[in-house]
Amino acid sequence: MLCYCVRHCPGGEENGTCIARPGSQCFAAVEESYNPETNSYEPETYYGCLPPDESGFMQCKGHLVPHYIGKSIECCNSSDLCNKFLTPMYRPRPTLPPPPPISLQEAAPYIALLVSLTFCLVVFLVMVACLCVRCRKKEESGKLYLVEGSRDAYLTSSHTLQDLIDQSSGSGSGLPLLVQRTIAKQIQMVHSVGKGRYGEVWLARWRGEKVAVKVFFTTEEASWFRETEIYQSVLMRHDNILGFIAADIKGTGSWTQMLLITDYHERGSLYDVLRSTVIEPEGLQKLARSAAAGVAHLHTEIFGTRGKPGIAHRDIKSRNILVKRNGECAIADFGLAVRFISETNEIDITPNTRVGTRRYMAPEVLDESLDTKSFDAFKMADIYALSLVLWEMCRRCVTSGSCEKWGLEADEYALPYHDVVPSDPSFDDMHLAVCVKGIRPHLPSRWQNCQVTSVLSKIMQECWHANPAVRLTALRVKKTLYKLDPDPSIKII
Repeated sequence: MLCYCVRHCPGGEENGTCIARPGSQCFAAVEESYNPETNSYEPETYYGCLPPDESGFMQCKGHLVPHYIGKSIECCNSSDLCNKFLTPMYRPRPTLPPPPPISLQEAAPYIALLVSLTFCLVVFLVMVACLCVRCRKKEESGKLYLVEGSRDAYLTSSHTLQDLIDQSSGSGSGLPLLVQRTIAKQIQMVHSVGKGRYGEVWLARWRGEKVAVKVFFTTEEASWFRETEIYQSVLMRHDNILGFIAADIKGTGSWTQMLLITDYHERGSLYDVLRSTVIEPEGLQKLARSAAAGVAHLHTEIFGTRGKPGIAHRDIKSRNILVKRNGECAIADFGLAVRFISETNEIDITPNTRVGTRRYMAPEVLDESLDTKSFDAFKMADIYALSLVLWEMCRRCVTSGSCEKWGLEADEYALPYHDVVPSDPSFDDMHLAVCVKGIRPHLPSRWQNCQVTSVLSKIMQECWHANPAVRLTALRVKKTLYKLDPDPSIKII
């Protein structure tokens, strides 16, 4: 049988016809296809021959039922080209109208919701990323993070004290408080190295490094607080100021322990060194100029956004000056120090039962004429005490006919006024000797045979003058002593 054929000719196409094999039928079919240009479904009709195995009821009788699936087929086998005029029953699929446009007002809630969800997702991803980075760094380097306010500080197993100081805020005001407390908890006490009226000093270790721990008596809380406050002043750190590490208070319900952790100097105080050691002129010059440099840094006010206030020590003596391994001095013990606040022209002085060491008190302190409203008055009292310390140094310096041929003898160590007041002088003893009689320590004639002791003799006499206004400043003393050094690599700062 010959069938009409368009687009579907399984038996072969010849001039728009195909030959149906025995048992086959001719068919006409209609099928919808979507046209994106018109946004609608359009019918397409095609003709051809059905193979015998597809000529059953499901295919050829489907046109008797309306179809909404977009396809219908009708068959015939009555005569050649019988399918050319077949029209399968077909009901077109309804075309949906396009959705109406949404106004901006209607879309606003959805936009806000989408923006909120997007923001939350971004924040969550950033937090997860930061957490992953921190965890990775912690695993790699073993860091323990300690957050103080908005600033991060951390300790690692490989950190040294110098590393911590170098990576601090840069203001020179010490380590972050949380790091200080962590260090204090990790201190291992070794043995006591000294005891005084304020408390006791211990040699201790932190991760194998030697540190000094000053343990204050409970009655000296004001001294601990003031010393900690002074050490944490901005730009306080200096080569000739005892290096501060940490401060902390430990306690239970029954006891309180106030700790101040600093650098450890195994040579001890200047008092200990002078008692056991005779020094040469070069060593004397190094001790004297470094002590003056430390006092000058204290007294100097540094202006700026984060400047340093002027500080007066008020208890300078050989026991409060430590000797470093390189032979230089480091000023220590700031429990009585006062600060000058230039913005308000006020002196920050704390009430404290300690009034200093009577043997080193300036005449204006002994006769109670010191102007407590003048910061310069406190600085000049420090200069007087410094002159007595310089005198102690010079007594232990060996001199002879010239500085090139040192002798083997030096005066025995002695405290200032050792020959005119008792070993533990009272306030009245010192007032009588210094203010009433006007006595000053004796200057041996042999000191004039050496340039260093000769210059120091002149400095001392100006610095312990009864009139504070006549005394030299610490900066002037420092520069004078630095000019004596023959090494051109050392500059006067």
